[in-house]
Amino acid sequence: MSPIRHRRPISLSLLSLDLPTAASIETSATIYENERDRFHILLAEPAVKAIEPVLMPGYAANVEPQGDRSLWLELSPQRAVLTMQSASGFHYRHLWERGVYGISRYWLQEATDQGYEQIRLRNFTRSLTLSGRPVPDWVRLEYELWAQNLPLGRYVLNLEVF
Repeated sequence: MSPIRHRRPISLSLLSLDLPTAASIETSATIYENERDRFHILLAEPAVKAIEPVLMPGYAANVEPQGDRSLWLELSPQRAVLTMQSASGFHYRHLWERGVYGISRYWLQEATDQGYEQIRLRNFTRSLTLSGRPVPDWVRLEYELWAQNLPLGRYVLNLEVF
């Protein structure tokens, strides 16, 4: 049986609870329903828009438009995996599982095209909420990011499907 496919507009945002950092994208995504409560969401990321942080009025990050990135989100009620691939040579993959320390990896291609350098961080998933049937209409993921014993902040990833 092949997966059921849906094409829907989405809004994806990332907000730091500790730092003046936030970003959002609005685009269309293809949602694949593989089995009950297991989904893959594929989207081509349009230009990233910086959100003005509430704590720092007037602050706006300089963000170069990046339309060459693909995001692949694998979802279930207990686990989420987010993979980003880019033509610019920067890639990342996050593995989140409720109540568990997961891995966040970032790869950056060297300027000489000789390979990739990898940064590996840990994340702790505080909560993962997936709602909506038959296709998820809302996903909220709260996590902490760590470099060994150094906390790098708390984050909220929010996905809305329209």
